[in-house]
Amino acid sequence: MENAEEEPIEIVPPKPKRGRLIAIVAVIVLLGGGAGLYATLGSRHAAGGKAAAAAPEHRPELYLPLDPAFVVNFRDDQAVRYLQVGVSLMSHDQGALDAAKEAQPVIRNELLMLFSGQNYENLIDAAGKQKLQAQALAAVQKIINARTGKPGIDALYFTSFVMQ
Repeated sequence: MENAEEEPIEIVPPKPKRGRLIAIVAVIVLLGGGAGLYATLGSRHAAGGKAAAAAPEHRPELYLPLDPAFVVNFRDDQAVRYLQVGVSLMSHDQGALDAAKEAQPVIRNELLMLFSGQNYENLIDAAGKQKLQAQALAAVQKIINARTGKPGIDALYFTSFVMQ
């Protein structure tokens, strides 16, 4: 056998495909953009998180039912009518509820006078009941404000409302 001269083999690395090169550049650009966005907005969110953590906690709603229910009578054009109303007070301040508990005889008197002065025709629809509820809340807040220097009671709820 003859000795054949062997030609040296030149190894040339394959050229990267153009599509792959574009994908690599796109990933680098996206990573850089994401890092820039985080650097810009990340500090705002971190500061907001710290501010939220430093904010006072949400105070729970506290309730004081005014038991027993209020029962009053009033006249309309046709007959004597009766109204029975269950009332609960709501506040976020325990001190205001304590003041309301101490002033309960005054509050009950004021609400009895308010309820007994109502007109039957005004109370048969929701708007009339809501107006009465707002008047009752204002009356209670006035009493608590005189005792504590602030309204203190955030809401007054009718827990029952029966007319006959």
